[in-house]
Amino acid sequence: MTRLVLCRKYQQDLPGLPVPPLPGAVGLDIFENISAKAWKEWQNNQTMLINEHRLSLMDPDARKFLTHEMYRFFDSQEYAKPDGYVPPSS
Repeated sequence: MTRLVLCRKYQQDLPGLPVPPLPGAVGLDIFENISAKAWKEWQNNQTMLINEHRLSLMDPDARKFLTHEMYRFFDSQEYAKPDGYVPPSS
């Protein structure tokens, strides 16, 4: 049976992740409050940001930037997008 969570991003009960995606409190927060759909969308945006800004995940400032943008994304605030990004039409 699929585990449902009240997704912070979409404010709907949606299927959750099978396990916390990150260690510690941040991973537990995501596991309990973010849907699998929102997590996948964030991963896609994160990949574009890493590539566009040529970020190294070894750099603490890059990780801090991505974490900050992740929370903005999940809280439905304005978040960083790659230059010239046009969302796919639905």
